[in-house]
Amino acid sequence: MPVSLAKRLRERIRHEGPITFHDWMKAALYDPNGGYYQRSDLQRWGRRGDYRTSPERSELFAATFARYFARLYDELERPKRWTIVECGAGEGRFAASVLGALANRFPAVFAATQYVVNELSNDAKRRAEERRIEFAGRVQFCADLPFVEVGIYFSNELLDAFPVHRVVKNAELSELYVDVSLNGDFEWTTGPLSTHRLAEFCSTYSLDLAPGQIIEINLGVEEWFAQVAEKLSRGFVITVDYGAEADELYDSVLRPHGTVRAFSRHGFVDDVLAQPGEVDITASVNWTQVKRIGERLGLKVIDFAPQDKFLMHAGLLDEMQYLTAAAGSAEKVALCTGAREMILPGGMASSFQVLVQERIRDVS
Repeated sequence: MPVSLAKRLRERIRHEGPITFHDWMKAALYDPNGGYYQRSDLQRWGRRGDYRTSPERSELFAATFARYFARLYDELERPKRWTIVECGAGEGRFAASVLGALANRFPAVFAATQYVVNELSNDAKRRAEERRIEFAGRVQFCADLPFVEVGIYFSNELLDAFPVHRVVKNAELSELYVDVSLNGDFEWTTGPLSTHRLAEFCSTYSLDLAPGQIIEINLGVEEWFAQVAEKLSRGFVITVDYGAEADELYDSVLRPHGTVRAFSRHGFVDDVLAQPGEVDITASVNWTQVKRIGERLGLKVIDFAPQDKFLMHAGLLDEMQYLTAAAGSAEKVALCTGAREMILPGGMASSFQVLVQERIRDVS
């Protein structure tokens, strides 16, 4: 019988000493033999899973983005071939719905489209492949980011799943590590900063933490966008996620203990450390960081809005009218429910943001 991830992490800590939360979270989510996103025995998505993303709540989400992609295709002067890269595609519901909408509504765009799924999870890749049989000749899978001459890099709830460092202000800046107690439970402890980049980050964003305040620092965001900027020659980067600008995200009154949380069966888990590999773990995105990195890499912000407002502007109501025209009564109810969740104040979509960046290369 394979050794559980929790047991392997305990043995690692007892042998090597406490590990950073970054390394613990990386193992909890992505360990090849027990990480949450790698396991085939878990139902992660949908009503019976741990969470439901926007594509799973309503086909309106993907249909509206398909309409928006078609608009960007026109802005790119209708190339003969273009590529849509979806990073972190999960079980493939968004990709299948986008391709279906393009085929039905925008056949010229569909004919030019090559869809690439960039997915690290073998289990998610298998599920996505099963969902895309209808479009098998138009979809490719890859673990590495592909080069795109012209097209789109799209992600939905990807950045919030990057492993983060947790920093705390005591007498000086320290980092939160994970240790093992005498009774075998995972527990928090503090230690020196594991990399000078954490202090540099605090200096760059002029962060003056309150005593005892904890924040998360996502260094992986910079590395990921650097790869995207290198791989995308012309086109757009569209990022959908939940987060805040730096001044709000690191407000000691609003978020004194940071934003790391764990989910199971659509509810919060009290102890983030209790069940590595069993629950989803996320942290809110620092949009100030993302935009500043993008500017440095030649990614110009052309739109940044709450998801509900973005979808309305992108044509959600038009898609609603189109889809309900041919829908049965039960489908109409589902579409109306999905629309309410996405556009009504206080709904799920209002807590998400959409960032659209255009690849601008230096032509001087």
